[in-house]
Amino acid sequence: MKIDGPFYAQLGDAASEAARLAGIGYDGVYTLEGSWDPFYPLVLATEHAPQLDIATGIAVAFPRNPMHLAYQAWDLQTFSKGRFSLGIGSQVKAHIENRFGTDFSPPAARMREYIEALKAIFTCWQDGSRLAFEGKYYRHTLMTPMFNPGPNPFGVPPVLLGALGPLMTEVAGEVADGLIVHPFSNLPFLKDAALPAVHRGLAKSGRQRQDFTLQINAIVITGESAEAMAAATDSVRGLLGFYASTPAYRSPMEAVGYGDLQPELNRLSKEGRWDELGAYINDDFLDAFTTRGEPAEIAGKLLEKYGEDADRLAIYAPYAAPDSMWKQIIAGLKV
Repeated sequence: MKIDGPFYAQLGDAASEAARLAGIGYDGVYTLEGSWDPFYPLVLATEHAPQLDIATGIAVAFPRNPMHLAYQAWDLQTFSKGRFSLGIGSQVKAHIENRFGTDFSPPAARMREYIEALKAIFTCWQDGSRLAFEGKYYRHTLMTPMFNPGPNPFGVPPVLLGALGPLMTEVAGEVADGLIVHPFSNLPFLKDAALPAVHRGLAKSGRQRQDFTLQINAIVITGESAEAMAAATDSVRGLLGFYASTPAYRSPMEAVGYGDLQPELNRLSKEGRWDELGAYINDDFLDAFTTRGEPAEIAGKLLEKYGEDADRLAIYAPYAAPDSMWKQIIAGLKV
């Protein structure tokens, strides 16, 4: 199992942040598409910490044409000498239609075709075959020598899909090279919903589990003092409240008996009362959706929860903590 760390650096800090994460002991880093571009910082990360695997986790797919992402992925795969993974996701309908101003529905069918289009482009470049992809949502039938980068000496970059719903998760198993499990998850949801959907998709494609990468995002709460633990807990309460306010994320809540809370949090979010969401996240909710404890306990708890399923474990900890603490935890995960 490889261990990935969150790479939230902007361009000015990307080089030093990558070196810092490599020093802690992470095997790879992943970016999120939030307030800045998820691709540019990875260029500096792989230049200044070439031992790290790099990935977008995730880049929002639908506002970008598959050809755009194909070129970006090809360049990063080449520059990183084969250490890049293209993690993509759909985002939720409101953001795709109202923030990005593009089409969303039907998301699972559109994403299946999106990944098929990406792979058709990759095959054209890598093997020299004719580009002849014609789908319902995407069409790519022209690739002249001037625009063909040619074979990648480090191979075709893998495509991982971030998914939460059963249809999208099944799409991951069917056409992607791996699944990025959303951090807003819990063991019952993982075992009873996500993994069965992956296996349904794998069965459709005639592949085995060993042909597929499962990256599990784990929200961790820990700290070296009571004050640090309290600050970490407050930060994660707010994060979970934010996630829980999104209607598309109700199913993991239902898996642990909190589905009825979602409409209330959604109402508060629509009223702009974001600061109040965390107050609704009680300790049982925290225990279901996070791994929390003293630093010396965290590695063992993570291995117990995810060791048999995760090919890559991505740590998600949205609060300040000393590097020495994380170094100890990552070392414990690699024993």
